[in-house]
Amino acid sequence: MYVLSYFIGGVAKIISFLLNLYTWIIIIRVILSWIGIDPWHPHPFVRFVYAVTEPVLRPVRRLIKPIGYLDLSPLIVLILIYFLQLWLVPVLMRLSIELSS
Repeated sequence: MYVLSYFIGGVAKIISFLLNLYTWIIIIRVILSWIGIDPWHPHPFVRFVYAVTEPVLRPVRRLIKPIGYLDLSPLIVLILIYFLQLWLVPVLMRLSIELSS
């Protein structure tokens, strides 16, 4: 059971890291949109940020339409990420602890 416990604990830490990383990528995308950088800008970093975030933001944007020029989809996704960090990661860590004892 220790192997499974360590595996679940490791998965929880990886999920936590990836959620934190994705949070920063969304924040960078918001800043890029405030600056007015085009999604088709030739710089590879700009294209990467838009390519990674658009598949998640597009469905949220379909559900919640922009209010004027204000797009709330990044805020909704950040709230969902925060919820996953507060709920999913601790549940996995607790499961890991329970399996090790």
